[in-house]
Amino acid sequence: MWLSRPQWSRRVVFLGGSIAVGIVAVGFAIAANLANDILHRMLARWWWLPFVLAPAGFAAISYASQRWFAGAQGSGIPQTIAALRHRDADFRGRLLSIRVAAAKIAMTLVGLLCGGSIGREGPTVQIGAAMMYALARVSAFPHESMRRGLILAGGAAGVAAAFNAPLAGVVFAIEEMSRSFSQRTSGIVVAAVVFAGLVSLVILGNYAYFGHTSATVDFTSGSAAVVLCGIAGGLLGGTFSRIVVAASAGFGGRIGAFRYAHPQRYAACCGLLLALIGFASHGTIYGTGYVETRSIVAGAGVIPQTFGVLKLVATAVSYASGIPGGIFSPSLAVGAGVGQNVALLVPHAPQAAVVILGMVAYFSGVVQAPITAFVIVIEMTRDPDMALPLMATSLLAYGLSRLICPHPVYKALSKAFTPAD
Repeated sequence: MWLSRPQWSRRVVFLGGSIAVGIVAVGFAIAANLANDILHRMLARWWWLPFVLAPAGFAAISYASQRWFAGAQGSGIPQTIAALRHRDADFRGRLLSIRVAAAKIAMTLVGLLCGGSIGREGPTVQIGAAMMYALARVSAFPHESMRRGLILAGGAAGVAAAFNAPLAGVVFAIEEMSRSFSQRTSGIVVAAVVFAGLVSLVILGNYAYFGHTSATVDFTSGSAAVVLCGIAGGLLGGTFSRIVVAASAGFGGRIGAFRYAHPQRYAACCGLLLALIGFASHGTIYGTGYVETRSIVAGAGVIPQTFGVLKLVATAVSYASGIPGGIFSPSLAVGAGVGQNVALLVPHAPQAAVVILGMVAYFSGVVQAPITAFVIVIEMTRDPDMALPLMATSLLAYGLSRLICPHPVYKALSKAFTPAD
């Protein structure tokens, strides 16, 4: 019955869990920004610091994740997808434990302090899913669809609170994590997004992630920008996905053998390579890329034209090292760099508009979720006038990316966490 005590007990527990996910997501965001600020303050005094921090930090994180926190490495979205696909409680418990979620937060923050080109949004999905899945042990959720809905709801709430983008949270749950949507779970997901989003609104205010923009493009210059950004973003995004999937599989050959035999040395080598890339980029590739992306969108002109390519390589190296950290924010930063490059080829189009098209193109090329891509960029820039160009660019990039990487990157990466049949 709708008014039965067990039903209301579950609703109260669910409400508390959704609010808790919002609080943790917002706290994680604040801590990540602080870690990024601390790193750049240290870089201003000691330019050579990443050559020490990155190798040592990556090796230490690699050891901790393999020794004590298996399942915490990488993005967190593949783990959540794997947990959704398998009903085994022990398997889900290993990937979505509160212990792993807490370690994910700590190690991601350490990775950012060491200069990793990583994001917090993917980890927030796993953290939110783990917190909501833990509710199944607190209150009786009798149906598998309800337990699955809790996992979906936690991941969606994490995205919504992390980006202050509620629509993106719902769409991401449908398009990327579940690839389907049932009537039984739809209300759970939407409710979790609403409550987590309200927490973000109360704490951080009603803000646009990358600031408000009012950029628009006309048909002539816009068509050229759409095509160029779609091609560049799709091809580069597909290439990045292929690299990340290969890294998750161990690469093979001598690199794979070295990684298997000496995982900490391998992680340290990745850290050293990252420091070299950081030196070449004048320190712009470290961290989530949030500050650099806002600067490019605003047309500040302080970010070098090589930023997009170097950020792409730095993110691939960081992910290949095996440390916890996502690719959401770094992908948007790479896309902004791609848009900045394309803007030179279409000088009659507003640079901010081309940059936004580059963001949606590369992001769609990486995750191969075109609807999520343009919804999340619209919400983060609050620029609805760009809706149609963003849709067209996202779809073009998606199609080209599939030619290079036939399977969506998160789906492919989830296989590494899936038990053999």
